[in-house]
This record gives sequence, structure tokens and C-alpha cells, in this order.
Amino acid sequence: MNRVWKVVMCQLLMVLMVWTPFNLAQAAMIGTDQVVASAAQADRAAVLSFVSRADVASQLQSFGIDSATAKDRVAAMTDQELRYVAGRIDAMPAGGLNGWGTVLVIIVIVAAIWWISTSR
Repeated sequence: MNRVWKVVMCQLLMVLMVWTPFNLAQAAMIGTDQVVASAAQADRAAVLSFVSRADVASQLQSFGIDSATAKDRVAAMTDQELRYVAGRIDAMPAGGLNGWGTVLVIIVIVAAIWWISTSR
């Protein structure tokens, strides 16, 4: 029985290998224009998603710019402008604290530790 099982499995595997296409993955050269177009689309999507955020929209509203107007301006930007703005968005700090904010937080923590240690 064991030998019969091995023979059946081998025959099944041979049939499946014949039916399996050999070119599942394809590699091809892509043009520079395709790469540039996809990068520009990614930059445009990043800037549009940034402009669509609620906190950014409220800040733009305080400057007198409607969110629809901001989206229209993003749509009118050139690829070079989009690359610059998207790079600036990526370079912004994630937590929102700049250098002085970090120094202020450290001073407050040190003062709290000093106050707690001297009050005993």
C-alpha cells in the first residue's frame, strides 16, 4: 500500500507540473517616463492626503484658504513643486515638537523630579 501511494503521488505531481505555467513571474524593462509618472502620482497623492487632514484643513481655513481651493492648487502644481512639497512633508517631525518644545518638556520633567525629591 505504501508503494502504491508513492506512485500515485508521483504521478499526480508530474501531471500538476505539466499543467503549471512556467512563466508566472515576468520581468521586463520599464521606461523612465513610467517611473517619473508613478513618482509624480505618489507625490500628488501624498500632498493631497496631507491637505485633506482635519488639522491641516483647519490651519488652512485660518489662513483664509478653503480646502477645495487648496486641492485645486495641488492639482495645478508641477511635478517639481510636488516633489519639493512632498519632501518637506516627509521631513516634518512626527510628534509635532520642535527643538524648543523638547527642551521645555525636559525642563518641566526635571523640575517635577526636583520638587518631588525635595518635598520629602
